[in-house]
Amino acid sequence: MKEISEKIYRDYFEDKEDFDKNHFDYKNLKIPEGVEAQPLTVPPVLKPDKETATDVWFTLESIVGESQILPGEKTKTWGYNAPLLGKTMVVEKGKRVHVTLKNSLSELTTYHWHGIEVPGPITDGGCHAPVYPGEEKQIEFTVNQPAALTWLHAHPCPSTAAQVWMGLAMGVVVTDENEAKLPIPKKYGIDEFPVILQDHTFHEHNQLDYRADYNQMGIFGDTPMINGVVRPYVDVTTQKVRLLFLGGSNRREWRLHFDDDLVMTQIAGDDSFLPHPIKMTKLLVTPGERLQVVVDFGQYHECDVVSLYTDDFKLIEFRIHKFEDDNSELPTTLFTPEIPEVDPSLPVRKVTMDGCDKMNGKRFAMQRIDMKQKVGQAEYWDVTNTNSKKEGMIHPFHIHGMHFLVVSSNGKKPYPNEVGVYKDTVPVAPGETVRLLVKFPLEGVFMYHCHIIEHEDASMMAQIEIFDPDHPKTYKLMDMKTLTKAFAEERGVKPEDVWMPGMDTEGCDMKKADVVSGASEEADHADASTGASEQ
Repeated sequence: MKEISEKIYRDYFEDKEDFDKNHFDYKNLKIPEGVEAQPLTVPPVLKPDKETATDVWFTLESIVGESQILPGEKTKTWGYNAPLLGKTMVVEKGKRVHVTLKNSLSELTTYHWHGIEVPGPITDGGCHAPVYPGEEKQIEFTVNQPAALTWLHAHPCPSTAAQVWMGLAMGVVVTDENEAKLPIPKKYGIDEFPVILQDHTFHEHNQLDYRADYNQMGIFGDTPMINGVVRPYVDVTTQKVRLLFLGGSNRREWRLHFDDDLVMTQIAGDDSFLPHPIKMTKLLVTPGERLQVVVDFGQYHECDVVSLYTDDFKLIEFRIHKFEDDNSELPTTLFTPEIPEVDPSLPVRKVTMDGCDKMNGKRFAMQRIDMKQKVGQAEYWDVTNTNSKKEGMIHPFHIHGMHFLVVSSNGKKPYPNEVGVYKDTVPVAPGETVRLLVKFPLEGVFMYHCHIIEHEDASMMAQIEIFDPDHPKTYKLMDMKTLTKAFAEERGVKPEDVWMPGMDTEGCDMKKADVVSGASEEADHADASTGASEQ
């Protein structure tokens, strides 16, 4: 068994000059007047409609609600089966999952399974899979991936950012036998806590106003919200606590540390456990990423308070109560990744993120297929942030429908907490090229994009078709004209008066036609009532 170094990493892996606080309309955080400390809300577990030994059924309903976030008037919010965010959905590796998607909002939405390996484009829930107001749709998929914190969020381009801003984001936890055997905290809500990191700005009467806040470079809020709570605290009743961080902000990076440099032991990344635990005192979480850590409070005593910060701003108080001694140790090996072989004759794919609105020099078009890759075939992707250090920012690069392995950064070894862990989102700094080992397990059309959500909506996004040469498929992809017409009808305005960020981009301008290519020219327009389809 590999021996793990006791080395403690005491600084962020990314360069300080690349942090979001150095670029483009950064907002410092604050606590609004009158907000008292309150317990951290732990999203309840979503109860299945039905479950057997092999299958499980859920209903996910997008709803409008009201949430008491600040003193005074309640805030109008959106959520999944809850007024804000949602309940935590737990799925087990090996099971067939059946989901009823129910839209009780006044406008269309989608249901994107970020980090879940599902077929595309419909089940994946990107922009080609709208569910219209009052409509229900059925999807199903088999969970065939290791334990992880994944998540569900809206993805109706180009209104993804606005809907996530309103609250459409929730955790989806995958469990497996390996996790069950590991000696780690796993009593949900007692020694295991999801930590959904978000920031918002509140306007008159405590309301959210996405249009007023909109910034194509990415929106910063000035008020931190953790699981929908401002100024939360956690009652610590066990010596060791597991924190499941989810970067749920539209734009903001979270640079986390405890006030006395208490060690955090990272045990998991986006889509799997790490091969080996990594000890650190500082942790960077970018939009879309998930990182799990174990914190040992054994050096503290009853009534002590330990605080988690982002930069110099206090996010969460951990209030220490009496607890039993816990002398358990993390194993040196947590997870063994499968590393597929790459045919050396295959070319390395080149992907660039340019400015804040282009991939490979192009803006997103809904009916254009930008790349094709054979299902089950491992390939190298070189993903480059072409922006300069002076004018650029970190772009979190995300791929739908699969996980990847980080191979290198500018030809060097990846950061220690990126080695051997399955990821779907990776921060790419200005001038950096990150090599990824990419293998799609299922067929379909999938998106890849920057996860600063305003960048995604403004067209820093592209599409790849994953195909089986022995069983070719034809896809009918949704077009922006159909989506815009639907939004117009829902909002009671003319199509030309619909406001959605990204409307002036290629394939999004009502004065232009979508660019059509890829699998079939016969499928250049989707049925307005159904959106895209898989055939």
